[in-house]
Amino acid sequence: MIRIIAALAVFALTSVPGLAQNSTTPNGDNPLAEAPMTMQRLAEIIIALDPNAEFVGITFQMVIDGTPVIIVTDPGSDRMRAMTPIQNAEDLSPEDLLRMMQANFDTALDARYAIAQGTLWSTFIHPFAALEKDQFISGLGQTVNLARTFGTLYTGGGIVYGPGDSIPLQRQLIDDLLQQGEEI
Repeated sequence: MIRIIAALAVFALTSVPGLAQNSTTPNGDNPLAEAPMTMQRLAEIIIALDPNAEFVGITFQMVIDGTPVIIVTDPGSDRMRAMTPIQNAEDLSPEDLLRMMQANFDTALDARYAIAQGTLWSTFIHPFAALEKDQFISGLGQTVNLARTFGTLYTGGGIVYGPGDSIPLQRQLIDDLLQQGEEI
């Protein structure tokens, strides 16, 4: 069994473009890495995605393809959370809870289902300084997709195993957002 896992890990590293390549310089720097995220940079990205976004202190409110998204930052603690409410948590069945936990393991990707203050949320949580533009944009798309697919596919939309019609539809939001943020 361990040999199978090791073989799969080697296959994954050598078959995915970029994973097997060393992207650091001899002194350990990565010339392709972005500068640490700042509140100004995050605001620029958010405004590019939603020119009507609102900012209050360390909180941003925006709409992505008709879905409201709240972004709470705490640069001092190096945290960022993007989230959108889904429904009242009291209305969740045991089957919903099980399916959400399964999705958090495989199809939710970088977004996650979470419960706080009596509400079921779709969230994307990341260290603030290490957050890169495309990670943030993809995380927003996954958060919206996860909320939209609650009760059906339970997916962040970036990767779904197996064939089907939903893959291109779910991936489209993330691709559209990445395209919108390309000029930043």
